[in-house]
Amino acid sequence: MPRRVYPQLVSTLFVFVLCLAVSVVSGAQVSKPTPTTDFSSSAQHAIDLTESGHCREALPLLRKATPHLADKELQRKAGFAGVRCAMFLNESDAAVNFLRGLDRQFPHDPDVLLLAVHTYSDLSTRASLELASTAPASYQAHELNAESLEVQGKWDEAAQEYRQILKQNPRLPGIHYRLGRILVSKPNFGPEAAAEAKKEFEQEIEIDPSNAGAEDVLGELCRQAEQWDDAIKHFSRAVKLDAGFGDALLGLGSSLISVKKFAEAIPPLERAVKLEPQNPTGHYQLAVAYSRTGRKPEADREFALHRKMAEANEAGQGSQPGPPPEKPN
Repeated sequence: MPRRVYPQLVSTLFVFVLCLAVSVVSGAQVSKPTPTTDFSSSAQHAIDLTESGHCREALPLLRKATPHLADKELQRKAGFAGVRCAMFLNESDAAVNFLRGLDRQFPHDPDVLLLAVHTYSDLSTRASLELASTAPASYQAHELNAESLEVQGKWDEAAQEYRQILKQNPRLPGIHYRLGRILVSKPNFGPEAAAEAKKEFEQEIEIDPSNAGAEDVLGELCRQAEQWDDAIKHFSRAVKLDAGFGDALLGLGSSLISVKKFAEAIPPLERAVKLEPQNPTGHYQLAVAYSRTGRKPEADREFALHRKMAEANEAGQGSQPGPPPEKPN
């Protein structure tokens, strides 16, 4: 064969080999599943395992696959299966992580919200049982029992639990406040209970000067007793400790109105109404403050809002409307 044919033969062979290589690579790419397909298949397999009661095998697959799923319905099913298996295996962190993913991907979904309610309730129950079994004599166990009794309206039993805590830890923050709150939560509590509660709140503030709630309740007790200067002092402290404390702002504004400091009452009442726009009492008190400082348009607006809310409450709950609008003298 002449030498001049060799380059052509080499070129032909090169092209053939190149085409063959491209064909092999292309074939491999076509036959190989995509990562998305892998995750979807893995997630579906894990869901099937969950439904057949094999959570121990399913949970690792769900952890790996669920964050990468593109199909929304499959992602939703995988998330629910993940919560179910994590709770079954007592892996609370995993359950919460699956819930967070569901909440992020399916906000306001009723099924997701119901699942969250049941899951967190179950986690709370498990933690309560663990506390009761591992440290039954601890102040934390007594506090948990007291809170449960409060929810049931068993005020005396709850108060006894808090007193038991104070015997062991007389300067434990928060307990004097809780005990005082129980004393004023009883229906038709009298002057003796109010005086005892006041002492508890004062002790709480001595232990924890940052307790805005104790300052607020002290302010309310003083306001009900028409001790206006003390009421203003306590409400002012509560607001200073917590600038977003709507009840304390309303109490402060109302107390300032009672001592005819109408201009001073406007700023806290405006903040209270902004924080709690659906509270008719705030609109009424602000309307009074506006009217007494000559701001008639603003007063009329707040009086109108108060009337509208009072009428809505009366229609919806059968309650009586609030105090009649006050007109400036």
